[in-house]
Amino acid sequence: MTARHSDTLVMTENHWTALVVRGLAIALTLTSIVWAADLPRTLGASLYTEQFIVAILGLTLGLAYFKIASDQRGHSFWVSLIAGVLSLGIAGYFAFYYADLVTVMAFTPVHLVVLGGLIVLLTIEALRRLVGWPLTIVVSSFLLYSFFGEYIPGMLSSRPISFERLWVYLSLDPNAMLGMPLIVASTIIIPFIFMGQLLKASGGSSFFTDVSLALMGRYRGGPAKVSITASSLFGSISGSAVSNVATTGIMTIPMMTKAGYTPRVAGAIEALASSGGQLMPPVMGAAAFLMAEFLQVPYGDVIVAALVPSLLFYIALFIQAHLEAARRGIAPVEASLIPPLLTVLAKGWHFILPFAVLIIALFRFNLSPEAAVLAALVPLIISGFVLGYDDHRLDISTFMKAVSATGTSVVDIITICAGAGLVIGVLNITGLGFGLTLALVEVGDGNPVILLGAAALISLILGMGMPTVGVYVLLATLVAPALVEVGIQPMAAHLFVLYFGMLSMITPPVALAAFTAASISRSEPMRTGLTAMRLGWIAYLIPFLFVADPAFILDGTTGDIALTLTTAVAGVWLASMGVIGYVNQSILWRWRVLFMLSGFGLLLPSPIFPGAEWSDLAGGLLGLVLIAWFYLRLRLLPRLGSSG
Repeated sequence: MTARHSDTLVMTENHWTALVVRGLAIALTLTSIVWAADLPRTLGASLYTEQFIVAILGLTLGLAYFKIASDQRGHSFWVSLIAGVLSLGIAGYFAFYYADLVTVMAFTPVHLVVLGGLIVLLTIEALRRLVGWPLTIVVSSFLLYSFFGEYIPGMLSSRPISFERLWVYLSLDPNAMLGMPLIVASTIIIPFIFMGQLLKASGGSSFFTDVSLALMGRYRGGPAKVSITASSLFGSISGSAVSNVATTGIMTIPMMTKAGYTPRVAGAIEALASSGGQLMPPVMGAAAFLMAEFLQVPYGDVIVAALVPSLLFYIALFIQAHLEAARRGIAPVEASLIPPLLTVLAKGWHFILPFAVLIIALFRFNLSPEAAVLAALVPLIISGFVLGYDDHRLDISTFMKAVSATGTSVVDIITICAGAGLVIGVLNITGLGFGLTLALVEVGDGNPVILLGAAALISLILGMGMPTVGVYVLLATLVAPALVEVGIQPMAAHLFVLYFGMLSMITPPVALAAFTAASISRSEPMRTGLTAMRLGWIAYLIPFLFVADPAFILDGTTGDIALTLTTAVAGVWLASMGVIGYVNQSILWRWRVLFMLSGFGLLLPSPIFPGAEWSDLAGGLLGLVLIAWFYLRLRLLPRLGSSG
């Protein structure tokens, strides 16, 4: 075959695989929307939830393998193509005949063992190709444990499980791969990602950026504050800290470096702001929906509990960006680049409507998250077609591109949730979940402080190189039950592991969000990660605060909550002065240490141990003395000297 014929064949292969990818992506999104809208039942169709879930899984795996094949040639192309066809075929068979398969699953017929084993292995291989080795190794390790766990002595020993039963259970049982994580991803996460894609296509992301510029651009450190505001708003709905850095960081990081922030600090601020979006209500990426399912509480309860910790995180980041700007003499954004706020709102006010509808639907009418987001899509779609923003406006072409982009962008999340379902299935069928809880409690020796430290370390290690959704599901399954077992409030326990799972995005040696930001800012990745840790110090402390004092998650009397939040904000402000090393001039290390001691004293929760309430008083008094000293030294003493 000549080189020209070979190139022509490759182009033909890539063309039709691209068409298949687009078709599968559209089918994946529309299938989820149709199910979330409850159209099958409205039309009189009686379907198992598992039929829908396994159809979504098949579309996802088929889409993943065909997309991979479109970038390959030769032998690799055909291997990926066959894997995609097998995924679609097996999942289609399970979906179509699930009602009949339910009655014979217990007898583990040979064809179900073979097909179940194949779909599990295809899922793990897709996980490896899409996400990489860290999560693949974790899932594979649990799978190996199910085979050999009975030979492990002690509390981590597994009950014996037959090879045949394992494959059928993992692939078809609603307590395994077709369980809660995949249900949440399929019914809730996809519609929310679709909302984000429509916002982007209709100009919503540009609107949020312009609002941030109009609100923050005129202030000292304006470029960093624009980055923080825009990334927090868009990061909440993007579902991925890394993709948010790549999306907003392209604009905000050069703006910060041009203003005078070092590339390392600019990258660290963007990585922190984008990662914090995963903790920012009302959407919180995708983990909040999973948390509500794990805890069996209304989604609104998760939003309320997460509100104060996320605000405290961003307040600390704002203060430090301001102090860093003051220390370096960074000016506001150029006036010519700042759009008038009223003009921006006049052009894009309608982008506020979907979020208003979402919040009202969740809190006023107590709708499910999937019903609430469908309600929010209505004003978004109408305004996107009719109004748009600047040059961005929805038409049939851009709308279908958003539908397709949603399908391709959720492939990673759905595959991760399927892998997490395999882990949950192994924990259930082997009894390992109970054994791990006992082991962690024993490591902590019943001491919540030791157990929290161990849980934080485990969460950071397991989270390295993994997306927030994937690490949260693992931690909620493996670590959170042990925290609840020693008496920690369930909501606080799950928020604790979510925070430390998120912090793996900025914590070296594998800090995906920080490294992505470093590639844009052209700074050294490891140093950017370490700088993000320094500027994000409050995020490492917040989880311990809301575990020790429920007032941080708005659980308590109004007076307790108000006092706790007031002292916390004051503590963040004082400690940030010490971390940055600036009050209204650069300060030496001895002063920095005193400011940090004052701030930490105010932050220390009063219920943590008897007499801890005195730390607030001591920290507050020390802070007042320090502020008064610098005010007198820098403002009053020069005047006295000149008059004398």
